[in-house]
Amino acid sequence: MIHAAVVIALIAVGVFFLTVGTIGLLRLPNVYNRMHATSKPTTLGTAAIFVAGFVRFGPGQEGLTALIGIVFLFLTVPTGAHMIARAAEQIGVPFEASVVWPDRSSLMTDREVDERTDDD
Repeated sequence: MIHAAVVIALIAVGVFFLTVGTIGLLRLPNVYNRMHATSKPTTLGTAAIFVAGFVRFGPGQEGLTALIGIVFLFLTVPTGAHMIARAAEQIGVPFEASVVWPDRSSLMTDREVDERTDDD
């Protein structure tokens, strides 16, 4: 009984996050917002469903497949989102409002960060 309730709860959490990601994909205005809306909730939602599969099937072959799926998901989704953002930036897709890509000259070096934290 508790075992089934845990599986159902994990699937419900997964479906919730996947639904939020889908709504974000449909409603948000540009590629940067859509990328964020699909990568974060989709990772959490799919991982929750994979964990539900692991809880349901145990540490055997099917459960191991679910764990490998989670590892693969955590390795590929952030990389894909990063590459989409870089490609959009390189082809000139603008940000919304006054947001801009940081200029290299405006970025602080590690030494400047250390000096600033030492002064505090």
